[in-house]
Amino acid sequence: MENQKFEVKGTFLMGEDWAPYTKIIAAPNAKQAQERTLAVIGSKHNLKRRYIKVDAVKALTAE
Repeated sequence: MENQKFEVKGTFLMGEDWAPYTKIIAAPNAKQAQERTLAVIGSKHNLKRRYIKVDAVKALTAE
């Protein structure tokens, strides 16, 4: 199966404030895009998943 590109938006806890993020992730489906986003942000900022919120996952069209 071919990977699609997804735009994932949400917030994560940075110090005492919630910071917004937008990521473009290549994944086979929306659920995998969400999981990969949690893994990337969690490893980069050393956060547990409960401190990362995903608000929207939207498939991007091929241009």
